[in-house]
Amino acid sequence: MAAFHFAFFVRDLASTRSFYGDALGCREGRSTETWVDFDFFGNQISAHTTGSVTPTQNTGKVEDILVPMPHFGAILDWREFEALAGRARAAGVRFVLEPRIRYAGQPGEQATMFLLDPSGNALEFKSFRHPEHVFTA
Repeated sequence: MAAFHFAFFVRDLASTRSFYGDALGCREGRSTETWVDFDFFGNQISAHTTGSVTPTQNTGKVEDILVPMPHFGAILDWREFEALAGRARAAGVRFVLEPRIRYAGQPGEQATMFLLDPSGNALEFKSFRHPEHVFTA
């Protein structure tokens, strides 16, 4: 099983649990008073309160659109992406970049969206119309 693990800092665990658990639908795993793990779409992320949150800035440039850096996220299947976008909207999550389609009609056609968690960590979610083209130029 190939998966990644990512650890990052958050301001508090209550808002983190609400965002990742309730708004995004990520199942909670192990936790202590200072950190919590989530099943982040088949990957493990660990949110820690023992350090400073890395500030994000809209400095990444993709198709003349400035995107938040640093960021992390997940590649989802098309239906899962649409469901997540709907769940985030219903939870009142503010998008940095609304869900949109890039490269329409091309092999790398993809849906993408950016949002911030309550601590200001940037997340990008993508979905490829044709998953076999994830790495196609």
